[in-house]
Amino acid sequence: MKLAIGCDNAGAPLLDVVRDVLKERGIEFEDYGVGPTDPTMYPDVARSVSEQVASGTVDRGILVCGTGIGMSITANKVPGVRAALVHDTYSAERAQLSNDAQIITMGARVIGGEVGRKIVETWLDAQYIDNERSGPKVKRMIEIDEEYRGKMEAAGE
Repeated sequence: MKLAIGCDNAGAPLLDVVRDVLKERGIEFEDYGVGPTDPTMYPDVARSVSEQVASGTVDRGILVCGTGIGMSITANKVPGVRAALVHDTYSAERAQLSNDAQIITMGARVIGGEVGRKIVETWLDAQYIDNERSGPKVKRMIEIDEEYRGKMEAAGE
């Protein structure tokens, strides 16, 4: 498994925890994070990570900002991406098991390092199962994404 990870300056301390988890597990990752004093616009970071996921260059992604909200909104603008804002292990597990979320977003100002560690571990350990409950819903999400992508292409955007 290969990941892309990223953060803005508000998310930098929590992304350090994410890096540690990935290194401990021997998971390769592309790092789009910045330092705690580096000014950056989180939409640019979210876009970079999301494009890597959407293109298949990486398998999954993790984004961190102050709340996780802006990263989630931006990541979901990239066609083909399913990003989920998670702040506990249950939502992290369900994001993967039920929704096949390729990206999780977290808020460094919302959760601490230890909770962040557990969230990442839980999400990494969870594997999407295409069953009769989740499969049709994920398939429908993909169809809607493709429908809007087709409309944009037809409009020349």
